[in-house]
This record gives sequence, structure tokens and C-alpha cells, in this order.
Amino acid sequence: MSEVAQLKETASRLSVAERAELADYLLDGLDGTHHWVNDDEVTLRRQELDSGEVSALTLEEFKQACGR
Repeated sequence: MSEVAQLKETASRLSVAERAELADYLLDGLDGTHHWVNDDEVTLRRQELDSGEVSALTLEEFKQACGR
């Protein structure tokens, strides 16, 4: 089994909070990766949804759009 496969298997046994902490750690290690969202952006996105300017996706629609 590859090292990545072993890590994935181990990570799958972590709690949700532990997986989130691990994901944050891994993302921080990638140079130039933008993965944070500030309150102003959240407010803007909520207003767009509330106004009907944009429509939300279900999790399945999101996964399909991402090619999963």
C-alpha cells in the first residue's frame, strides 16, 4: 500500500474535527492556495442566495460539477 493510501486510511478513522484540523494543516502547506473566506464574502454570498441572483447546489450537484 502506498504511503498516501495509508495516510488516507488512517485519516478516515479521525473525528470530523480532527479531519478538519488535518485538512487545514495540509492546505496551509500549499503555497499560494487561497482557502479562507472572510465575513464580508459570506454576507455577500448569503445576499446573492436570498435575492435569487444565484441558486444553491445540492451536495450531489456540487460533486458532479467537480467531476466526482
